[in-house]
Amino acid sequence: MGKYQLDSKGKAAVAKYHEKNKPAQFDKKKQLEKIRTAYLEKKQKQSDE
Repeated sequence: MGKYQLDSKGKAAVAKYHEKNKPAQFDKKKQLEKIRTAYLEKKQKQSDE
C-alpha cells in the first residue's frame, strides 16, 4: 500500500482539480472545419474577381 492513500472524497477532489486545470483539448474536427471555411471563402473571392 502506498503512503498517500486517498479515500473516495479525496479522489473526487483530485479528479475535479485536474479536470479544471487541464489544457483545452485540441479539437481536430473544429480545426479542419475552420480551415475548410477559410479556404472556401478565399476561393469564392478569387472566382468573383
